[in-house]
Amino acid sequence: MKLNRLMLAQMRAATRTLWRSGPVTPGAAVRQAMSNANALHRVARQQMRDFTMSVATPEAAPAAAPALTPAPAAVTTTAAALPGTFIAGSHTNDAGTRDYKLYVPGSYAGGPAPLVVMLHGCTQDPDDFANGTQMNVLAEEVGCLVLYPAQSQSANPSRCWNWFNAVDQRRGEGEPSIIAGMTQAIMDSHAVDAEQVYVAGLSAGGAMATIMGTLYPDLYAAVGVHSGLPFASANDLSSALAAMKGDFRRSQLEGQLENQPLPIIVFHGDRDTTVHPANGEEVVAQGARHLQQPGTTEPGLVPDGHAYTRTLYPADDGTVQAEHWLVHGAGHAWSGGNARGSYTDGKGPDASREMMRFFRTQR
Repeated sequence: MKLNRLMLAQMRAATRTLWRSGPVTPGAAVRQAMSNANALHRVARQQMRDFTMSVATPEAAPAAAPALTPAPAAVTTTAAALPGTFIAGSHTNDAGTRDYKLYVPGSYAGGPAPLVVMLHGCTQDPDDFANGTQMNVLAEEVGCLVLYPAQSQSANPSRCWNWFNAVDQRRGEGEPSIIAGMTQAIMDSHAVDAEQVYVAGLSAGGAMATIMGTLYPDLYAAVGVHSGLPFASANDLSSALAAMKGDFRRSQLEGQLENQPLPIIVFHGDRDTTVHPANGEEVVAQGARHLQQPGTTEPGLVPDGHAYTRTLYPADDGTVQAEHWLVHGAGHAWSGGNARGSYTDGKGPDASREMMRFFRTQR
């Protein structure tokens, strides 16, 4: 029987406990290990389900959340209906192999184009994430390529990016090396403007996007984080669960990163019960920590939708270096997303369009 990495680690922990405790408690040690290994899997399955009033899976969308369902005339934006091509591929390095989907817009003629890397959340895949975020539709408008790396179930049973593993928080190692290598491979095979390469993600993908932007500022010009977590906010199972509740650890690299600019745009719902909104505040604080000027806030309201508070953090030259969108009444779902994809909230401001706008100001 094959055991995944998390289970194996927990069984090793059980062995250490057994050595310390003697022959009296072997059953208890093994039971504790099994419980710990399954805990994160349960959390992943529960992720994005807590705010059921504003979150709908594709199967449940028409019945469970009719207010979020687009009018029939508007539902014409699946990848198949777009003029571009959605290409499947894979990338391999010493850390492993991951599949991906690459959207090439119909307007792409071989000239240098922007590239946006989109990291899905737990239980999602590239097609689902593309449908929900509608980033391929924006790609046609902007003329950019969109790369969707896919987490494998062998690496994580719930297809979460392993943002909480120490090895996956280091440059040149683990999943960051795979995603960065995949990004570079697309840049080598297509004409990409190296100054317009960006990374964004949702939930676990948002946490990994933060990691990618922090570790590879030479590769990614800006970062978009939706319902994600700060860089290196956890390093094991227990700290991951605590971080999701808002009790996150501060990165040991904090001193080294103080003066490193991280252009970033953050979206988070203030009713997110899966990843506490304090995480979004810390993510944008990491991105704005080197700025001298305080943030300025402005309220907003989506017609027949959610209110929100937008906070802008300008650099000395007046350009916005970081943005924080706190969406009032929203849970753990992509703001302004399309109900054809999972875990979206169509009542919020359009996170995809706002991220694309912000990206285009950062080069």
